[in-house]
Parts: sequence; structure tokens; C-alpha cells
Amino acid sequence: MKNMKKLVLASILSLSVSMFAANQESEAAGTHVVQSGESLYKIGVKYGVPVAAIKKANNLTSDMIYPGQSFSIPDSTVSAADKDLMARLVYAEAKGEPYAGKVAVATVILNRVDSPDFPNTVRDVIYQISSSGSYAFTPVKTGSINQAADAESQKAVNEALAFRGQGNGSVYFYNPNTAVSQWIFSRPVTVTIGNHRFAK
Repeated sequence: MKNMKKLVLASILSLSVSMFAANQESEAAGTHVVQSGESLYKIGVKYGVPVAAIKKANNLTSDMIYPGQSFSIPDSTVSAADKDLMARLVYAEAKGEPYAGKVAVATVILNRVDSPDFPNTVRDVIYQISSSGSYAFTPVKTGSINQAADAESQKAVNEALAFRGQGNGSVYFYNPNTAVSQWIFSRPVTVTIGNHRFAK
């Protein structure tokens, strides 16, 4: 029975990654023709690529674009598997939170990857365990990270990727009503969204 449960769980996670990858591949064609009403930010969200990377790849010096303009879309530096892992953590950590809170949780992961104070890969950030045995994220300890993410959490990851490098540097988040660490309350708060405070 235990082996059967493991097999079912592995199948679910494999399907989740495959669906996420298929969604990305269906959109990522290498080039993008701007449609009416689009912005660089919307294009970045669609492909899960930072706006800064799109601007650099196309030698753009401003955010102004116009319909019919053709852009080269650079490859994402985050794999489909890592996007799925991020989305599952977002779903587990921010279920029931506002959409902006989900984007902010995904942004914390990326900020940690970009910070010299944390591991430099998505997977290592999410599965980090301190020398004292503390998990960086509770869903890893409880196993709830293994639940498939919903569409909103996946979209939140893409939005965080588009926003990458433009935020306020949050590398922590916590619920002030349930947090037990006094240290976390000493961190400078950057924003409060729903039940979560974000800090650096």
C-alpha cells in the first residue's frame, strides 16, 4: 500500500510538471508580436521572463511598445520543473491569500536565489534546512508542498518572474498571528498583504 501511494504521488507530480511545461512551450515561440493593449509587463508574465531580460534582448531603452512590434523572447532562467516547484510552494503557503500575496511569496523565493545570503537555485532555496534542523518553509516539513498547484499559483510564479529584480527586496514572510520566532519580528517590514508580513 505504501509503495502504491508513492507511485500515485509520483504520477501526480510528474503530470503537474508536464502540464506546466506544456503550457510554457505552447506560449514560448522565440518571438512575440505585440497585440493591442499589451505591455512589456504583460508579455513578461505570459512567458515567465523578467521584463529586464526582454528589454536587454531587444535593446530597448524604455517600456514604450506598440502593436505589431516584434520581440525576441529570451529563454527563462528558471526551468519548468522549478516553476512547478515554486507554484506548489506558493499554493501551500498562500492558499486563501490574495493574489498579490501569492506573487509576493514567489518573489521571496526569487529574491533568496538572487541573494548571497541564501542558496542560488530555486530547489535549494525551497528545500533549505538550517544547521539547527529548521526548515526554511513549513510545507516542505509537512509534505503539503507535494500537492499540485492551482492555475492561480502558476500564474503568480510567472508574474513574480516578470517582476524579478524590481521589488523591495523581501526575503522573508510570516503570519504575525502564528509566528513564534522573536527574531522574525525584528526584520524590517516591506509590505503586509493579507495575513502575511513580508520583510528583509
